Amino acid sequence: MLNPIDTDAVIRDGRVAGAIPGEIHEGVAWWVAACFVVVSQARQMAVAHDGHDTTAGFHRRFCLGAINAEYWGCQISSLGTADEAQLLHAMKELGGVPGALLTTTEIGGRQNITILLYDADGQPVTEGTGLGKLREMVASDRVPIPVNDQAKGSITERRDLVEKP
Repeated sequence: MLNPIDTDAVIRDGRVAGAIPGEIHEGVAWWVAACFVVVSQARQMAVAHDGHDTTAGFHRRFCLGAINAEYWGCQISSLGTADEAQLLHAMKELGGVPGALLTTTEIGGRQNITILLYDADGQPVTEGTGLGKLREMVASDRVPIPVNDQAKGSITERRDLVEKP
């Protein structure tokens, strides 16, 4: 694994979170997304972020990882900037699909990135509902890669799902 992380410290408490630099980097978003697609067996997913410049890079890498997960061919609906309520609404509108929300906070001069994962019912993914398996996959360097180009998914911009009427 290039640029490994402390998976027990970063993937815990119902989230993937860490400070940059040092604890987390954009590659983690790719790994987490690919593993989440496999763990959740997702063929479609909604992904949003808080609009922070740093988060936008993590969001882009998350989406790329999600479309490159083994043979799943996951179709990503990229919502752009959205809050949790908007993400959950979009997940429901898409037919009950898993989702992810990426955010950045500034604490003590450091940026902290958080990736929250949601199952198809809109519930946060917990240790017992996939986070533990995801952490195990990343820690053991079993990050899924696409089996061929036909297995690759795609990213569609779906800001229309979060626009206010």
